Amino acid sequence: MEYNRLISVTGFSGLFELVSSKNDGAIVRSLDDNTTKFVSSRMHQFSHLESIEVYTVEDNINLSEIFLAMEAAGAELPSEKDNKAVKGYFENVYPNMDFERVYNSDMKKMVRWYGIIKSHNIEIKLSDLPEGTEE
Repeated sequence: MEYNRLISVTGFSGLFELVSSKNDGAIVRSLDDNTTKFVSSRMHQFSHLESIEVYTVEDNINLSEIFLAMEAAGAELPSEKDNKAVKGYFENVYPNMDFERVYNSDMKKMVRWYGIIKSHNIEIKLSDLPEGTEE
């Protein structure tokens, strides 16, 4: 499984692998229980992890950079139930994060998603841009 196939679906917890896209939705596979199902785009929104950005005190950065910083820190992940521990964790791991605009619920999601990614041994990397494309 590749990082660029991972998505978040509104209304569902956890992460999903995008199996196939359809005009009216997508077929996704849950990383939690490995079930495959059709999810309608009329009722749910899909967010590729590759496209999610996080507010910092400077420019916004891609979520993958936060995950790589978490990996480099090597610290034990905090309990999602302890708001202070989660915020303290990110203050150590990525101190440039804009803590006024990144909510605790977002940080908890990042901890949860990172745990799922690590448990499935998914390499955290962005897709290569097609040649001739500038950032």
